[in-house]
Amino acid sequence: MLRGIHKASSTWVGKAIMGTVMGFLILSFAIWGIGDIFRGFGANSVAKVGGSEITIEQFRQFYTDKLQQLGQQLRRPITPDQARGLGLDQRFLGQMVAETALDEEARKMRLGLSDKSIAERVMADPNFKGLNGQFDRNRFEQIIRNAGFSEQRYVAEQRNVLLRRQIAQSVSGDLPVPQAMLDAVNHFQNERRSIEYVQLGTAQAGDIPQPTDEELAKYFEARKVTFRAPEYRKVTLLALTPADLAKPDAVSDADAKLAYDQRKDSFGTPEKREIRQITYATPEDAAAAQDRLSKGTSFDDLAKDPGKGGSFTDLGSVAKSALIDPAVADAAFSAAPGTTTAPIKGTFGTVIVNVGKVEAGSQKTYEEVAPQIKQQIAEQRARNDINDLRDKIEDERAAGSTLAEAAKKLNLKATLIDGVDRSGRGPDGKPVTAIPRSPDAISSVFGTDVGVDNEALQLPDGGYLYYDVTGVTPSRDRTLDEVKEQVTQRWRNDEIAKRLKATTDDMLGKIKSGTTLAQLATENNLKVETAFGLQRGRAAAGLPQAVSEAAFSTGKGETGVAESDNGDRRYLFRVTDVSVQPIDPQGASPEQLKANLQNSYADDIIGQYIARVENDVGVSINQQAVNQVVGGQTNQ
Repeated sequence: MLRGIHKASSTWVGKAIMGTVMGFLILSFAIWGIGDIFRGFGANSVAKVGGSEITIEQFRQFYTDKLQQLGQQLRRPITPDQARGLGLDQRFLGQMVAETALDEEARKMRLGLSDKSIAERVMADPNFKGLNGQFDRNRFEQIIRNAGFSEQRYVAEQRNVLLRRQIAQSVSGDLPVPQAMLDAVNHFQNERRSIEYVQLGTAQAGDIPQPTDEELAKYFEARKVTFRAPEYRKVTLLALTPADLAKPDAVSDADAKLAYDQRKDSFGTPEKREIRQITYATPEDAAAAQDRLSKGTSFDDLAKDPGKGGSFTDLGSVAKSALIDPAVADAAFSAAPGTTTAPIKGTFGTVIVNVGKVEAGSQKTYEEVAPQIKQQIAEQRARNDINDLRDKIEDERAAGSTLAEAAKKLNLKATLIDGVDRSGRGPDGKPVTAIPRSPDAISSVFGTDVGVDNEALQLPDGGYLYYDVTGVTPSRDRTLDEVKEQVTQRWRNDEIAKRLKATTDDMLGKIKSGTTLAQLATENNLKVETAFGLQRGRAAAGLPQAVSEAAFSTGKGETGVAESDNGDRRYLFRVTDVSVQPIDPQGASPEQLKANLQNSYADDIIGQYIARVENDVGVSINQQAVNQVVGGQTNQ
């Protein structure tokens, strides 16, 4: 259920549901849990929510999609055992139960959206627009088909999503945020700390002789797993992308010129004007104001005292397209700079406009942008051909051809990668750039095996990526001779870190006995430095973030120690000042803080509301059917 929402999360529907509803649905189950509603009832469904059932296939599809998304984020596949260990099976089932419960509630409340309203929203989705900026039905059908939808099912599910959103927004409302909470959050975000510190580096570690062969061998044996050669996989890739398949030379000048004329404004910078206006309720009120202007009153003075029925607005520097009223826009962009227009009869009243500074626009000629337009048109045409080409590849693979053989037969270019590890690097340690990071192809490559026919991955541009694993070089232990240089450097770094730790521990003990930081600095030939305005979660100039983090866990006047990321430096510091700064005008405003806290409160309210709805409609879970999808014990 709702597979399309997660497949098309970049659309207005995906953003709406993922941004406003799904977040707190998942959160609510993280808080409340769903264990108390688990009861078996049937064989073909995993759950019954009121009068609705969630089928095994619906849950399997949803569960698989969610695990793939999470695996892409983590850059590694998630096994069924790992998913169960993390409680993802119950979490995702809980999300589906919550969605279905809200659907039941919407039906009970007789909520609805007209077909016209849904159609308008779909047609306004930028993902479905063609090169001319208008709704492209062919593109719409291709995208939803690739996501596994029919048009009827897509529209029905978008209606459900919007109805759930209506309910969620109605329940959460405009929740008040206690001032005490705002003050506490502001204090936390705007607290600043100052420190004085000394920095110890390799010079303070002293002379470190080269390790003996025995020392190095012992060190290597104790950490042998760290220096193992990773598993490498040999991969064949075949990408079907609009950019690769596009044939811009085949696009005629007539087609490109038509696209240019339709989108001419997008190939330039529009003229902007400083616009100030006074809107009057009636033409008579505007005429009275015009009379004052004709008798010598300046527009500035009129703006301060518009007179009867007048309302002044400074629009700033705007393009003509930013003016909603066409009559006002035409008059404002026809007037000379520094002049005031006569009253204009507009849609929302009678308007007097003053035009200030004018910023000239620019327009690229067709000849300047023709190559760009032809490439865009060619890519759009290629998108329409990709599915046919995909079918041909599938036919070749079904006939027994390898991916490389299928590419050769269809005159396509396959990419052969001799070796790549789980981090996306080759045997030389450099990133393998031929493998895309979005989608996470590396996880897919390491989630399959040699000879397996893999489903193509969908690319962000609407294309597909096929991949075949043609060989596996297993992970192995390297010999000391192979990695002697790396082992020696690691040994040296560890020795430096040990010596610096011993030195700072000794200095810290002396400070606790009464020695000042300045005295210790003199004794050890170090320089006392200062840092002001340290912030939580941010690295100060010249200092690692670990110093800021340590400073915020150390009281004023107290001393602490922090280490650099690679351990080659240590910092001994004393917190000299703690203060709370005024709210940063460039940072989060009080209104933003309030909105964030309101969202958190809304999460809690929605969680409780859904729990009540589920209790009212009744929820039954078939755990045996759930286990068929997620694995695990089948006993109830």
